Amino acid sequence: MRTKPRSTPLSRRRLLQGLGAAVAFPHIWIPNKAYAQAGPGQAVRHLIYIRLSGGFRFSAAFNGDVAAQFNPFGKASNVAAGTEWTPTELLGRSPFLEGNEGTRRTELGMLPVPQFTNQMCVLPCVDHEPTSQRADGNHETGLERFLTGYVGGTTSFLTLLNHGMRERVAQEAAEGRTMLPAFSMGSAGMALGSGVYAAFRPPVLEGNSFDRFGDPASAIPAWAQRIADNMDQRVHARLHGDHRPIIEAYRGTREATASYGRIFNDPLLKVGDNSNDVVDGISNRELSDLFGNNGPARRAALALRLFHFGCPAVFFDQGGYDYHSGEDRFLPTAMESLNHLISALHAALHRMQHPAGGTYWDHTLVVMGSEFGRSTGNQRFNSAGGSDHGSDNATRWMSMPFMGGIVERAGLGGRSLGETRSSDLQALGEVYSYRSVLKTLMDLLGADHAQAFPADAPIQEFWV
Repeated sequence: MRTKPRSTPLSRRRLLQGLGAAVAFPHIWIPNKAYAQAGPGQAVRHLIYIRLSGGFRFSAAFNGDVAAQFNPFGKASNVAAGTEWTPTELLGRSPFLEGNEGTRRTELGMLPVPQFTNQMCVLPCVDHEPTSQRADGNHETGLERFLTGYVGGTTSFLTLLNHGMRERVAQEAAEGRTMLPAFSMGSAGMALGSGVYAAFRPPVLEGNSFDRFGDPASAIPAWAQRIADNMDQRVHARLHGDHRPIIEAYRGTREATASYGRIFNDPLLKVGDNSNDVVDGISNRELSDLFGNNGPARRAALALRLFHFGCPAVFFDQGGYDYHSGEDRFLPTAMESLNHLISALHAALHRMQHPAGGTYWDHTLVVMGSEFGRSTGNQRFNSAGGSDHGSDNATRWMSMPFMGGIVERAGLGGRSLGETRSSDLQALGEVYSYRSVLKTLMDLLGADHAQAFPADAPIQEFWV
């Protein structure tokens, strides 16, 4: 749909445009310079990044003002006032708010998704390679691009993020505090990195809890720990300067593991115990009431508890949307689970009080994407009632939703940052490279991204 004019706070981008600065580009994939931080410092403290697994039919959820071959389900009703992007009927499905459980969730603040779409924004035209003549609809290479930014990429996004936050982690440690790294929940592909990045690969958590994680330091006698420390110091002193960072990284990792062990055994992270103890304004029982108990739900609840200990970001997969057949029957039900997750996150983030002040909503950004969109060859569905992925615009565009306090502070609530033509999904407004999205996430978290995606700029609209 066409983006309507709106009066918003004076953003850094608009200020630069008014000054005639050369860094304000209408399209942001121009590969001719390295881009510095877009904004001053840290705009958000936490990121929940969700992959809608298998390739997602974005136009049937987050970009619904298009022809029926792209959105065969229709538009949502009872949409929040001020919403410019078009949520679809699928986003309105809310059986999780019915019955006794639904009553309890409503009491805790859950709503049908269309009722808070004015607190979200959507980037309808995100592509891996905007200058390419065709979309990348290959599962393998599309996923590589999603996880690392490139085909054959060797450093994952969360690894880059941890590397970019290294100075803050060191500062926290110097002041006697342990800051957890970003976590990948279940996906080893988000934990790639070698060379200088090897020590910054995120922990990969299999399952939905730390119940099987022990504190290694508690099992080592004090005298044995002293011997190990002294040996480290002697080896470090004998090493050539070029090799000392390896030992330093090892020592740091071992020390961090001991600190992490104490955190991982904290009862707060036992999100499945249904404890009634209230921390940050909510109990684990209330989190369970909100989210339910499936895998992504437990991971989302655990992510919120990890944030209490300074974790900057959590990544996990949700769903399985590779419906080459039966999408007409299965996608509506699958969307109910996604809607439940979105609604529970919205309610929990508003309800939870952040240790730094305000609510977790104020400090957290939720973003959803996938390896590509899905195509039906200009039909509502393919011959098997499903969808495919090829080289067209339906495959190309990831219409990515953003949700969190930063969206509202930037004057982007309800906004569509771009536009597609209804008949063929041709881009009529802004087009963003996927690497620019990743760089924006690093930028908002205050991470150093000087070495990450140097030809792609952060998206300026999020800074005010």
